[in-house]
Amino acid sequence: MTVSHHVRVYRSEEPLPSTEQLAWKIAEVAVDPVAVDPEVTDMVINRIIDNAAVAAASLTRGPIVAARAQALAHPVSSGGAGASIFGLAASAAHLTSPEWAAWANGVAVRELDYHDTFLAAEYSHPGDNIPPILAVAQHVGADGRALVRGIATGYEIQMDLVRAICLHRHKIDHVAHLGPSAAAGIGTLLGLGTVTIAQAVAQALHTTTATRQSRKGEISTWKAHAPAFAGKMAVEAVDRAMRGQTSPSPIYEGEDGVIAWLLDGPDASYEVPLPATGEPKRAILDSYTKEHSAEYQAQAWIDLARRLGSEHPELADPANIASIVLHTSHHTHFVIGSGANDPQKYDPTASRETLDHSIPYIFAVALQDGGWHHVDSYTPERAGRADTVALWHKVTTAEDAEWTRRYHSEDPKEKAFGGRVEIELSSGERIVDEIAVADAHPLGARPFAREHYIAKFRTLAAPVLADAEVERFLALVQRLPELSAAEVRELGIVAKPGVIDLAAAPKGLF
Repeated sequence: MTVSHHVRVYRSEEPLPSTEQLAWKIAEVAVDPVAVDPEVTDMVINRIIDNAAVAAASLTRGPIVAARAQALAHPVSSGGAGASIFGLAASAAHLTSPEWAAWANGVAVRELDYHDTFLAAEYSHPGDNIPPILAVAQHVGADGRALVRGIATGYEIQMDLVRAICLHRHKIDHVAHLGPSAAAGIGTLLGLGTVTIAQAVAQALHTTTATRQSRKGEISTWKAHAPAFAGKMAVEAVDRAMRGQTSPSPIYEGEDGVIAWLLDGPDASYEVPLPATGEPKRAILDSYTKEHSAEYQAQAWIDLARRLGSEHPELADPANIASIVLHTSHHTHFVIGSGANDPQKYDPTASRETLDHSIPYIFAVALQDGGWHHVDSYTPERAGRADTVALWHKVTTAEDAEWTRRYHSEDPKEKAFGGRVEIELSSGERIVDEIAVADAHPLGARPFAREHYIAKFRTLAAPVLADAEVERFLALVQRLPELSAAEVRELGIVAKPGVIDLAAAPKGLF
């Protein structure tokens, strides 16, 4: 069963033993030796494949080139064998210290906004836990079974925090839940004790709280770096805790802590659900991946747009359209819709990161193209096409109370991320349609299964990985719980010769 932990702010004079603090409760989940369910192991494999797919597609993009160069400037630390960097062979010349591998690989996984998601009180991409946990596993020589256990913990903790504690309402970036979860997952991987993990969780939270400006207005390349930074901080927090260093306490509940000053204030309280002792960590099964390279709230809208475009090809011509209104949830309207009041969301010269967070742009392009492409749909030429700009500027969003309610529903059969579209044609005709979840969602028209993850990997890897490398990785990862420590160190992807030019990377301080 799940245990609900009441979390509130305590005045400095009020006693709150460390064993009653949320960081300790998280640590207790991390140290629980409960077995990992087979279906959870299968999903961990799926998500490692998914991460590798989107990382492969990002290997030559600017943020990855820069992060990789930074990582390679830091040699392997003395405490282990080092960790590999996506795209490079796991040879001595290309290994780095685990916190820097977590950094480089975390950026590669996050850059295209194309891996898994979980949405509840807060937003998250729980696959961001995998790069730091994998990096530490490679560095210390952990086997596949330990890696599975660590990743299961990372997903469980982040998603349980996401279920209970809203960050975006207070303009705090969602990676504040990732630092603690990655630290907990690393703690499980290493078999650390409750005291050490609790200190690492607190330190990771303390160092990874930042504002949401990284996802507002003209969105910068930092969007890809933010979760990688959280993963890197988690690795460093675990190292400090292992050396006996302590952290701000109580970090969540303190009078000057995160809840009191960054979240709902000194009178706030939350009910955080965590697995009871002996209860399997199954949260990963409630998460979902992306078929399309766009913000998750855009997934269902892309599927609806491509269906409408097929059924009504006349919708591609802006001359036929008077207006398009997407009636949707509060989040979709205010974060990626017209309710954000960001003029950049209608700017054809906006960055890829900004277009990725513009549902008016995404819906217009998907309506015209009948689908979505992780590169072609974001090019300046595509965004600047005159007929697209004209159609795009006729798309607005509106909050609908029922879709907001369904967005926050705890019933997985009712929870929805789509909405209702109302299209007014120039002729006066109206077209109305709706969609609740993306086609790839577990309750969608075409739920993702292992074959879909593999197909996604093959598609995204084909331009940059040799066929033999694709097959090697897929054969290895599907044996994950059986892998030896040596095989875990090979759990990366190696680009074709000529894809990565290390000498051409931008120069910095290191």
